[in-house]
Amino acid sequence: MIYKFKSKAAGDVIMMGPAGDAVLRLIGKAPAPTGIIESGAMGAAIGALEQAGAADDAARAQAEREAAAEGRKPGARDGVTLRQRAWPLVEMMKRSSAAGADIVWGV
Repeated sequence: MIYKFKSKAAGDVIMMGPAGDAVLRLIGKAPAPTGIIESGAMGAAIGALEQAGAADDAARAQAEREAAAEGRKPGARDGVTLRQRAWPLVEMMKRSSAAGADIVWGV
């Protein structure tokens, strides 16, 4: 499934299914073909995504420190980080929240 997030306050954000599912779970939404993030809930959603991104970055930094302490090279990064993947939606949420606009998908 492909998620196409829409808001009257920002351009569309498109995410592939697994990434969209993960982001929705992080903000407390069940992955579904249609849905809405109401403008009043965006502050908490932004906070949840930023906190999850920081935790992901911290886990990677810890793994790098442990590898260095053991004298081995850390593993390669897994492509796009959570923070990078969620950034377009976080920006959409900030703009939508400021404008009092909801974000919808699948409609």
